[in-house]
Amino acid sequence: MTNFVNATYDASGSLQWFDPDTGDSGVYDLGDIAWVLASTALVWIMIPGVGFFYSGLLRRKNALSMIWLCMMTVAVVSFQWFFWGYSLAFSDTGDKYIGNLKYFGLKGVLDKPSPGSARIPAIAFCVFQLMFAAITPMIAIGAIAERGRLGPTMVFVFVWTTIVYDPIANWTWNPNGWSFIMGGLDFAGGTPVHISSGTAALAISIYLGKRRGYGTERLAYKPHNTTYVVLGTVFLWFGWFGFNGGSALGANYRAVQACIVTNLAASVGGLTWMLWDYRLERKWSTVGFCSGAIAGLVAITPGSGFVGSPAAVLFGFMAGTLCNFATQLKFLFGYDDCLDIFASHAIGGIIGNILTALFAQKSVAAFDGIATGPTAIGGGWIDHHYIQLGYQVADSMAGLGYSFVLTTIILWIMHFIPGLRLRANEDAEILGIDDAEMGEFAYDYVGIDAGANHQYVDDTHSHGDIPGTTGGREPKHVHTTVKPASSHDGSEGEKIPA
Repeated sequence: MTNFVNATYDASGSLQWFDPDTGDSGVYDLGDIAWVLASTALVWIMIPGVGFFYSGLLRRKNALSMIWLCMMTVAVVSFQWFFWGYSLAFSDTGDKYIGNLKYFGLKGVLDKPSPGSARIPAIAFCVFQLMFAAITPMIAIGAIAERGRLGPTMVFVFVWTTIVYDPIANWTWNPNGWSFIMGGLDFAGGTPVHISSGTAALAISIYLGKRRGYGTERLAYKPHNTTYVVLGTVFLWFGWFGFNGGSALGANYRAVQACIVTNLAASVGGLTWMLWDYRLERKWSTVGFCSGAIAGLVAITPGSGFVGSPAAVLFGFMAGTLCNFATQLKFLFGYDDCLDIFASHAIGGIIGNILTALFAQKSVAAFDGIATGPTAIGGGWIDHHYIQLGYQVADSMAGLGYSFVLTTIILWIMHFIPGLRLRANEDAEILGIDDAEMGEFAYDYVGIDAGANHQYVDDTHSHGDIPGTTGGREPKHVHTTVKPASSHDGSEGEKIPA
């Protein structure tokens, strides 16, 4: 049951609250609350952004499953966060590694000051952090693309968020967390969001194994819908202003600075990746630009509230370069990460954490007027605080190792529970996950069947009887001739099979 508090407004328009049961009282800034709620909505739109980005990169027969995954993840994590997720991550009586169930079912989460800022209530902080908790497993489960079962992913998302995300969020952002106490700097989720999800994607890719036709021309396909890739990037870039800017937890100079460096790093990252690709193909790649923009956004995330604008250029350049080259790791080590999630998110998060150690500035952190005095950070190498690099490396490696090991354990436990095995069978992979698991499609097909003399070169549609062989789900039309107009109702002519 929700407890009600007495709320009034002072002469300045700020919200005053008083709890008659405990005698506690406080004042919240309405502008800060408004910005955090607006940022919550911005981060929410990023989740379908991930779905559209992934969907566009895949073959058409697997396009809808990625969009389904993003909506499912929002719903599952919203319940998990209400049930015990928020308490495990942000209870104020937990330990250095994970919280307790003090706020189980959001009991008592309403009026008290938030763990992140005394200027907003805990309930506003709770819903904002929910969006971080929801987007993280969505990034990770893109690794099931084209070969994973959808039903078990709902269980996986609930369990993974509880066992992997919540502890990492606790040690990073909860004032009781070991990394927070140590002095690790992670403004908006380099380790809890990107390193954890990217590493989980690597573990999922290894567990699932390679897709059918790996290493052959069958998987040398181009993204089926580049417009979806752009749309997903637009949603992500747009929402990232709330992701990073909202992490200031107030409408202040620090939020503005976070938005500036976020946009700058994305821009430089996109241009850098695109130029690296141009040297090989001599083509201006839309997918390359979008991939680089996201890499830049990932890298700037941990440092967005700590670094100045010139540093953001380097964040974008390094992410656009190193994440681009990291996409070759899957060939070097032989795992099938078809969406390059590890390269973009785990490597990008590590880049961001390390560069934050070098370029974090006490003066930038103080832009909010709060991180001063006893709460001031030590800064990075630019402030001659050299130990910060050790803190950042320790935090990064802890997040990477913990996520990889725990994700692998979760997958193998599910593997031996009837009905929860994540790997789809070969027939489902041939048919396409949309058809095999959903019976729905991203696009409405014109009727195409064997009777129309079409020769299929890949995975059959469930309404036909032609076996799968190779390529994408596209009919290979045989050579055509033109039928005389007079024989077809006076039209100008129609192409028919020869």
